[in-house]
Amino acid sequence: MISNLHIKNIGIIDDISINLNNGLNVLTGETGAGKTLIIGSLSIIAGGRFSKEMIRKGEDHSFVELCLYLPENEAAIDGNIIVSREIYTNGRNLCKINGRLVTVNELKSFMKDLIDIHGQLDNQTILDSSSHIEYLDNFAGEELLLIKQKYLEKYEEYKDIKSKLKSNYGDDIEKQRKLDLLKYQVNEIKDANLKKGEDEELDLMRSKILNSEKISENLNQVDIEIGDNAIDSIANAVRALEKIEGIDKKYEEKLNNLKSIYYDLQELSRDINSFKDDVEFDEEQRQTVEQRLDIIFSLKRKYGNSIEEILNYADRVQEEINQIENLDEYIKELKEKQNMLEEEMKKLCLEMNKIRNTKASILAEKINKQLQDLEMKNAIFKIQIEYNNIEFNENGLDEVEFFIRTNVGEEAKPLIKIASGGEMSRIMLAIKNVLADVDKVPVLVFDEIDTGISGVAAGSVAIKMKQIAKTHQVLSVTHLAQIAAKGDYNYYIYKEVTNNETKTKVKLLDEEGTIQEIARITSGNITGLALEHAKALRNS
Repeated sequence: MISNLHIKNIGIIDDISINLNNGLNVLTGETGAGKTLIIGSLSIIAGGRFSKEMIRKGEDHSFVELCLYLPENEAAIDGNIIVSREIYTNGRNLCKINGRLVTVNELKSFMKDLIDIHGQLDNQTILDSSSHIEYLDNFAGEELLLIKQKYLEKYEEYKDIKSKLKSNYGDDIEKQRKLDLLKYQVNEIKDANLKKGEDEELDLMRSKILNSEKISENLNQVDIEIGDNAIDSIANAVRALEKIEGIDKKYEEKLNNLKSIYYDLQELSRDINSFKDDVEFDEEQRQTVEQRLDIIFSLKRKYGNSIEEILNYADRVQEEINQIENLDEYIKELKEKQNMLEEEMKKLCLEMNKIRNTKASILAEKINKQLQDLEMKNAIFKIQIEYNNIEFNENGLDEVEFFIRTNVGEEAKPLIKIASGGEMSRIMLAIKNVLADVDKVPVLVFDEIDTGISGVAAGSVAIKMKQIAKTHQVLSVTHLAQIAAKGDYNYYIYKEVTNNETKTKVKLLDEEGTIQEIARITSGNITGLALEHAKALRNS
């Protein structure tokens, strides 16, 4: 849910912060107070379009920040997701998700699964026919989704095979060019006769060659200090202790320690002498090492960062050479695999089609029942499923679209072609109400969708909205007392003039304030009769 909405410098909004809650959040107020700007700000933070003319007069930027509490969302940090968008008069646009800079398109893609904004003719996903199959599949539930998952696994494999068949290495000339290049690469690597770890050994040898003079000089110094000085001195000390070792055991112990040191030094001296022998390098040997390292470096630059990667690359290229040289057999195997996958996918598509048709009838029946409740007695909702049997896509071979007939004698039309805002609002509410349990978008925003309806229909809309709010956070801007009366939390939007500046203010109403606001909406004036009516609506 949205826990906080912060808006700064948009229209007459100076700087407001609204704490929102679960359930039905109702926003009411006089015309021009800023209700539409609040919903517009939600559209902006959802990645919608923004005109710099919306920036408050005298300011150089606007700012919208949203805190969403969604503990089950993988993007959440401690259960929270912070989204912000800052827009400047010079066109600069900064979008962030949990402090990470993103593009507007990335923001839009992220937010589309979190907030669904509905206006009279702006029902984002409901009007998009490409989303209808997803609505139906979610309604169909696990039985269909399990089959769909099996289908998608095969579909990904199918797409990979089609891609390989399409590339097919081009015509014969192009194929030979490709083959020549690959063979050159493999031969170049084979001719180098690389050995794993060889480059590290050569690097060490090169370092020793370049530092041979320094190494030789210091090894000689070590040899002199140990062989000519330390060993002779310790030998003299040993002989001295041998003369008194029988007097006291402690002298004997120290003598043994000193002899051990003497033998270690002798062994160390022999090792140093052998190191000196290894330092002898000639110019020819240096050139050989340098040339070998140059070859390895050249291969690394072309084929990988290590000898192991180069050798792995050679293996992959050899496999590709084998494929090209045996292309006819390779293509035959791919086509056989493709045909087998197509048969398996068709079976799964038929299973999905059968379930979709069954569930579509149930879903349509439920939505028609909702439309009856919403005083659309003559409306007939239909779900059209066409099995194209031509080209596979991620949903199989079915194309799904929602149709509606609103008046007797008319033909059913796609939802997008419904002209009446009031009718569209009620159709959308009916669909949302039936799909509430499977609709994964957690926040629903309704911007004056009650325009064009009144009386019994208005009451029905209010009831349906309240039902949806049991499973979603709902924000509704309304002028209808019936909807305001159903609010779990009611916010009053008003204007305040200070120092010749008009600013939007928001107030969370208590129960008494809510009753008074419902009375104002009902009659325009807060009279005793209006208050009694408001209380009756509130308690109904």
